[in-house]
Amino acid sequence: MAPFEHLRAAVVGTGFIGVVHVEALRRLGVQVTGVVGSSPERAREKARTAVLPEPYDSFEAMLADERVDVVHITTPNRLHLPQARAALEAGKHVVCEKPLATSAAETAELLALAGERGLVHATNFNIRFYPQCLEARERVRQGAIGRVNLITGGYLQDWLLYDTDWNWRLDPAEGGELRAVGDIGSHWIDLVQFVSGLRVEAVMADLATVVPVRRVPVGPVETFSSGPSGETVDREMQTDDLAGILLRLEGGARAVMSISQVSAGRRNACTFEVDGATGAVAWSAERHEELWLGHRDAANELLLRDATLMSPLASRASVLPAGHAEGFADTFRALYASVYEAVAAGGPPERPDYPTFADGHDQAVIGEAILVSAREGRWADVRRR
Repeated sequence: MAPFEHLRAAVVGTGFIGVVHVEALRRLGVQVTGVVGSSPERAREKARTAVLPEPYDSFEAMLADERVDVVHITTPNRLHLPQARAALEAGKHVVCEKPLATSAAETAELLALAGERGLVHATNFNIRFYPQCLEARERVRQGAIGRVNLITGGYLQDWLLYDTDWNWRLDPAEGGELRAVGDIGSHWIDLVQFVSGLRVEAVMADLATVVPVRRVPVGPVETFSSGPSGETVDREMQTDDLAGILLRLEGGARAVMSISQVSAGRRNACTFEVDGATGAVAWSAERHEELWLGHRDAANELLLRDATLMSPLASRASVLPAGHAEGFADTFRALYASVYEAVAAGGPPERPDYPTFADGHDQAVIGEAILVSAREGRWADVRRR
């Protein structure tokens, strides 16, 4: 019997990332009772093409299903608050895609509600669960590179390079005021806070929209799909295509981040380098099986993913033998393994080893500081309450 075979989940949203959630859950042995789409008709069509389970007729029908233990929310950002709130009020544990909601006030509400109900809650910052990112965290935590001085890197993509590229994330009514920063920048900030163990205290942000007008297709568009083939209408853009951000972290460390969804040839390039007083670690999602270890008085090293050579934390997230590449989809499996251990235990542990709504709320607070900085052209403090 699979360790989670007695647990059941439903996935809300049938786009690219919803399918990834379903596949990861199935690999863990979790029974996926069904999916919820934007309409029953679209959900049934996607269920056939993506081999998804039978769709529910509505979100409400899913909530009424007493078999469902956990609800995974992968819908447009504006729906995260009402859907997560409804799921928690129905007594379901919740895994929600980032951003957790479109404002810090909304994320605070969800965090408080989940705590009141004693339910497991997770924000889907899956990149933490690349084994080499976990290994980097352990080495930094154990003092292998000394005091952290500088973190550099960023997250670059090219899927919104052309004016014919369109997705709901480009609409602030659907995705919120921050787009590139909220979508992938939040991943990077969460990742470097996790690896370094240091929280962001202040930011200086420069945001830019380099595609001012886009040709929006009349009809639905799948994430990462090719350009429109039918009728389009011009629409002025209001959200960020790219950003350069300086960050001050606890203890005096500094970070420099580049974010872009208009960098040709970069499909999903998340990178970081953490420079310490005695050494350094660096990682790239495009070479995710490698962890670079920098030294001053010895040859640099390249640690390939190998459970026999890594820390217990990183080894736990590594399933296949060394030399057999694991990737993006495997990070979801590793994340949900931790989440569903908590679900199986009946509630969240005192110190969760997975990103919770608290982490989602923290990104919302940092995001609001980034907006203030960009608008006012100054350093903005991250005001955690």
